[in-house]
Amino acid sequence: MNTEAHSVKAWIQVFRPFSYTASIIPTILGAVIAVYQDLSVQRLLLPLVVIASVLIQAGTNLVSEYYDLKRGVDRPETYGSSRVLVEKLLNPRDVFFVGICCFAASICIGFVFIAIHGWPILLLGLIGILGGVFYTAGPIGYKYVGLGDLFVFILTGPLMVIGSFFVLTGTYNHSVLLISLPIGFLVTAILSGNNLRDIYHDTQANIKTTATILGPRWAKWEYTGLVICAYIVIAGMLILKILPFWSLLIVLTLPLAVKNIKAALNSRIDKPEQIATLDVQTAQLHMLFGLLLILSVILGGLL
Repeated sequence: MNTEAHSVKAWIQVFRPFSYTASIIPTILGAVIAVYQDLSVQRLLLPLVVIASVLIQAGTNLVSEYYDLKRGVDRPETYGSSRVLVEKLLNPRDVFFVGICCFAASICIGFVFIAIHGWPILLLGLIGILGGVFYTAGPIGYKYVGLGDLFVFILTGPLMVIGSFFVLTGTYNHSVLLISLPIGFLVTAILSGNNLRDIYHDTQANIKTTATILGPRWAKWEYTGLVICAYIVIAGMLILKILPFWSLLIVLTLPLAVKNIKAALNSRIDKPEQIATLDVQTAQLHMLFGLLLILSVILGGLL
């Protein structure tokens, strides 16, 4: 294997570090909710919670890269993945092995949390890890049977926020679940935008995503609904005073949300290049929305 295949650049590319806001944002949100609610927080555990969350996402990215190539989902003409395996920059087995190592490292960190909070935390950890592994692995791979959107919503929305909150405080309350919902909607919108763009190619590969099952028209409305729901839930929590009024800062993200929705609704499935970066643009929306939500909760606790 040539030197290029082992290059640092190729490994950085396959790890896709730009995407890790999808796990960092909900983890930090869980922490600031605990501070806002004036709870005792084990702050020294926060770096470990963030690292464990990122490791699970990294493992999911790498294992998915392997199986998407193996199942013919990623091909030279498609837009998904980091393209490292498609372009033969790395050995697929090496990528798969490192992905499994990421999951194993997150399990090691999980033992620390179990030692502090007992076995209940094991359930949350197992759900996260198994959800990441079997996103594409196994005899089925739930991504390939139209369940990707549902599980991504659960795993990278409520589960991560609640998990972070529980590890840091040892407690749970329903407001944490409610505050996690907008983050879940937007991270699912990232996948929805990706699947909307790839309907044509995924159909050729004979896999069923939520978008291919819904069809182009309803896949566009699914994306639109996910983005709109994030703002509706924020408005509801403001009215119910679950969130501080500082959460109005989130309206600053509306121009980007509207731009993304217009791109989705005006897209043509036979021209995926029109929305080639819709998933990236939605990830930017998720990041900005999440950062402003975190900032608003911090300000609500301080002022």
